[in-house]
This record gives sequence, C-alpha cells and structure tokens, in this order.
Amino acid sequence: MNKLLSDFTVGESGKIVKVTGEGKLRRRLFDMGVTPGAELTMRKKAPLGDPIEITLRGYELTLRKTEAACVEVELSGGKKQ
Repeated sequence: MNKLLSDFTVGESGKIVKVTGEGKLRRRLFDMGVTPGAELTMRKKAPLGDPIEITLRGYELTLRKTEAACVEVELSGGKKQ
C-alpha cells in the first residue's frame, strides 16, 4: 500500500517510491537523500503535525509537512493501522 509521507504516523516505515514536486523543492529533497528506493521510518511528529522527523540512510531528517507531501512511500513493517 502506498501512502504520502505527510500521512504517516509515528513508528511507520517504508520505501520511497516516488518524489514529486517541482524545481527547487524536488532538488532539495534529492540533495537530502530523499530518493526512490531509500528506506525510512517516521520518528517524531510535532503536536500540530509540522514538522516531522524521519530516519533516513542512518541519520535523522526533519521535513515540513508540505515537503513530506511530495514523497510517496510504500509501507513495510513498522506500525500497522
């Protein structure tokens, strides 16, 4: 099942399928290592849902909800709904 990263709950994990967005935003995500095939886990979410913290490629990365909405992830392991 695919899901946007912005809709993840704490503890869910998966593999990045697609990164959308345009121009600078897409390039910025790629530069941070948010690329198709990378595995990630949702670590923390701020009380109002923005920002979020994920573990990706062995480091913690904080993203805004608008950035996370550009990342489509295939769920695997981790917390089930």
